[in-house]
Amino acid sequence: MEKPVRTTFSSAVAESAQDYIQRGWTVAETANGVCLVTDENIAGIEVTGDTAAFVRRYLRANDLTGPVIEIPGAERREIHLVTGLAKAARAIEALRESGVVVYSDGAGIPLPPSKLSAGAACWGVAPHESRWIPPVVAIAAGVRAAAKGARPQAARIAS
Repeated sequence: MEKPVRTTFSSAVAESAQDYIQRGWTVAETANGVCLVTDENIAGIEVTGDTAAFVRRYLRANDLTGPVIEIPGAERREIHLVTGLAKAARAIEALRESGVVVYSDGAGIPLPPSKLSAGAACWGVAPHESRWIPPVVAIAAGVRAAAKGARPQAARIAS
């Protein structure tokens, strides 16, 4: 069954919404901007604080970086866009047990330039700057390595 996709947006968000739609993402307009509606093809993993910084370095060191949304606030918050949730139940369970927020199954993720209480969401790594959207297991590996205190260079994934 095909999902209905909204194709008309207010002028304030129309350009960014159209860019996201062209990527095949389902988006919805909110009072604050536009949000990604997660589905079986795309989801989000939110990491915070020192773990967020470690995961970003880990992904870069292993050439696994994908789109990352930075959420403003007192503590560092990043949402990594991911794929592959259907085949990663154990990785998702481990992420949730470690305190990471998993956005899936229709949850909304604020997309830049959405306004939030502490400022505007922005791209830490924009979709056009990344070569892909990584699988959730890549982020799970970074979170697991952060929990063990490994250095990103020493925690390289075997090729």
